Amino acid sequence: MFSKRFLPAVILSKAFTQLQTRSFVRVPFTNKLALYLRRAQLIDSIRLAVRSNSSNSLSSLLNDRLLDPFIVTHALRSAPNSDSALSIMEALKSNPNFSHNQSTLHALATVLAKSQRNHELKTLIGDISSSKFLNVSVNFMNLMQWYSTSGDLESVLSTWNEHRQRAKLLSTESYNIVMSVYAKTGKNFEAVETFRQVIDEGAIPNSRTYTVMIEHLVNLGKLDSALEVFSALPLMRIKRTSKQYLILVEGFVGVERFDEAKSLLNEMRDDGKFPGRAMRVALERMQEMGFIQGANEFLREMLPDKRIKNVRYYEDGSDDDEEENDDNNSGVRIAYGVQLKPWLDPKALANTLDEWSPEVVSLLADAKFVWTTRLVCKVLRHFKSPETAWHFFCWVAYQPGYTHDVYALEKMLTILARHGHVELVDRLIAKLRSDGMRLPFSTIRLIIDFYGISKKADAALKVCHDDRTLCGPISKFKLMLLYSSLLRTLTKCKRDFDAINVLEEMIFSGIVPDVQTFSGLMYHFALQGDEKIVQKLFSMVRQNGVEPDAYMFKVLIQAYCKCGRAPLAYRVFEDLSNSNLMPDAATKELLKKSLWKEGRRKEAAAVEERCEKINDVPSLALRGHIWAVSSADLTRVHTIYRNSITSIMT
Repeated sequence: MFSKRFLPAVILSKAFTQLQTRSFVRVPFTNKLALYLRRAQLIDSIRLAVRSNSSNSLSSLLNDRLLDPFIVTHALRSAPNSDSALSIMEALKSNPNFSHNQSTLHALATVLAKSQRNHELKTLIGDISSSKFLNVSVNFMNLMQWYSTSGDLESVLSTWNEHRQRAKLLSTESYNIVMSVYAKTGKNFEAVETFRQVIDEGAIPNSRTYTVMIEHLVNLGKLDSALEVFSALPLMRIKRTSKQYLILVEGFVGVERFDEAKSLLNEMRDDGKFPGRAMRVALERMQEMGFIQGANEFLREMLPDKRIKNVRYYEDGSDDDEEENDDNNSGVRIAYGVQLKPWLDPKALANTLDEWSPEVVSLLADAKFVWTTRLVCKVLRHFKSPETAWHFFCWVAYQPGYTHDVYALEKMLTILARHGHVELVDRLIAKLRSDGMRLPFSTIRLIIDFYGISKKADAALKVCHDDRTLCGPISKFKLMLLYSSLLRTLTKCKRDFDAINVLEEMIFSGIVPDVQTFSGLMYHFALQGDEKIVQKLFSMVRQNGVEPDAYMFKVLIQAYCKCGRAPLAYRVFEDLSNSNLMPDAATKELLKKSLWKEGRRKEAAAVEERCEKINDVPSLALRGHIWAVSSADLTRVHTIYRNSITSIMT
């Protein structure tokens, strides 16, 4: 069994003894940052030891009194290969005071999956499932992710089928995993069918769903189809990711279509996305071919920062191990040619800074971290408190070699907006304006969206009307998206009068809302039983040339039923059927139930009769999502995907 091969047995009485023993031997630390820094040193020492094949050193390090599951988890994650990870597990057997927990065993499972060591992985999973470890468990998503990573299609599908039998509603990510495995194993039609299942079975495709689709199409050489799907994402309010940009840029550069790659890079900047280091090769090739100017700004952040010194493994004849961060190696013999960049976990670092104090600030400065835009943004992302994020943001601005750029500023802006710190947002925007800097359009939209969460309607109105100029010229399509975000924020803040005024202002300016914006507004007012406003909105839909779809009618029926206005829901049903459309089965049942509950038996019978007469009630959920995705959008993307695969197979 896996537990016998690599792990000491876990005994309940021993676990309590360990907790008591370790509380006496652990070195006290004045704050969490001091503990983090000491842990980082020990993790670096373990990383070096496993790469230098120094078994004695590794055993000594894994018996350090500071050793805990956090250190072991990150040591396993940063192991160069599965053999190194297993050597850590074997060496831990010599430490009687250490017990594994969920994070360490899940880290090991991930390493085994990446190395496709399926036998050891399944043995470990079996030991966890049989409760050989205290307080350690696995769920269906863990299993699907590990089997997917290891390329075990059969296990992914068997796990998914078992999960489908137990769960009423599956997560979108479970579909994504299955779709990805099908795509990677050449089962193209099955991948398309899985995407259809996502939308037909009530799940909502997310950014990763489309990342899987785009990567699949690019790998099949269908670059134009992939770009068409990618271009449709803003209309569906789907966030476009750096990974999607990377896949497309690499694809177009690979076939020397540099103009398309250059356009994608420009869009990437407009979206406020920073290219990862994986894009470095593609950018360098474009620069060599003369198809990109000003790439140095992007390349500079992707190249290794020379200010970050290596951690080396030294041996000077003594029994002590040394970590040396100085580039001056005189007087020291290097026993092994191992050099690594220091270990750093932005999330763990951010968690240590929640107790912002002069002592923490002094220690942070003494640690001499090399602050880059990428690192600062990652640390900001993981702060739990906006106040701490602001303190850090102000402090790091004065650190040697670092200056805030637009990427760091936009990250801070969105954090402050989410938590309703309007004054600080205004200060940063004023700073941007005075410095002549431009904000990505996506950031302005995100600020407005986050003001909906923090219920700051007036601030959202100001950003939309006054601060959008920071984006430069904005197309009508982008203005439609911006107004849609503002309308959604106003409804969240219950500013109904302002919402109607903004809608009228929008239309008067020649900007026509899309069907999902109208659906969102009608759903909001229908929930309040405001029939007049709903009817006004419905007439505006047709007046502006927008074609109502079945999902819009479904949204109205659901809203009226929820607020106890079944007769109004029945009127919507009549409009729906007069348009030669029908509700899905769930909506039909909801309407009948609501009518019966309010004593409208005649109308309930009419609903059933009309549906039976037409005999065309969809058994699956009508596709769409208020404020975001319309049925037409999902149908169009599915058609692009299906037709691309069909053209390859025929």
